[in-house]
Amino acid sequence: MMNRYSIEEFVNQTKQKDKGEGLFELETPRLMEVNLDGQVWAKAGAMVSYRGDIKFEREGILEHGFGKLFKKALTGEGTSLMKAAGKGKLYLADQGKKISILQLQGDSIFVNGNDLIAFEPSISWDIKLMKKVGGMMAGGLFNVRLEGSGMVAITSHYEPLTLLVTRDNPVFTDPNATVAWSGSLHPEFITDISFKTFLGRGSGESIQMKFAGEGFVVVQPFEEVYFSEQS
Repeated sequence: MMNRYSIEEFVNQTKQKDKGEGLFELETPRLMEVNLDGQVWAKAGAMVSYRGDIKFEREGILEHGFGKLFKKALTGEGTSLMKAAGKGKLYLADQGKKISILQLQGDSIFVNGNDLIAFEPSISWDIKLMKKVGGMMAGGLFNVRLEGSGMVAITSHYEPLTLLVTRDNPVFTDPNATVAWSGSLHPEFITDISFKTFLGRGSGESIQMKFAGEGFVVVQPFEEVYFSEQS
C-alpha cells in the first residue's frame, strides 16, 4: 500500500513516454512534445523543457516582411513567435490550456492569435486584424490564418466544442470564447445593446460574432480577457 505514493511510483506514472506519433504528440492533454528534426514555429514563452541540440530564436523583425511587421506592431505581443531549430525533444505548454493537434491537408483555418501554440514551417500564415472591433474590446482581437499541409497545434481553456455552420443555420459566438474557425468562413461583428443590458457586464459582451456559410467554429467554455498594451 505504501508503494502507491512512493517517488518511484510517481515517476513511473508521470514520466515521458514515446508514443511514436510523429512530429507533434500530446504527452498529456495540456503538454505537447515536438520530436524536432529541423525547425518549428512556436508561441514565444511556450517552451517548458527540452533535450537535445535545440536553438531558440525570436522572430526576426523583418523575417516575414514589412506587411506582417506592421500588423504585428498593431496587435501587440500576443502574436510573438519563436523559431526552435535543431534535433531533440521540445515540450510546449501555455498556461495549462488544453492542446489540440490538427493535420492540415491543403486546407485552411483561422485561429485566435492567443490560441495558437505551434505550427510547421510548411504552413503559410498571415495575421488578420479584426478592424471592426478596434476600440470596442480591451486590446481588440486578431487572428492568424493558417493554410497548407502540415501540423498545427491550438489551445483552449478546458474542452473545445466545434459547432457546424450551414447556410440555413448561422452560428453566433462571444468573441472572447471563440478559438478557431474554418478558412471558408468570414465572421461579421454585431453589436447588440439589449444583449449588453441583459448581461449587465462590460462593453465586450455586447459584441457577437456571426458565422454564416458552410464550415465550423470552435468555442471554449471560458471567456478570455484581452488587455491592450496601454492598459
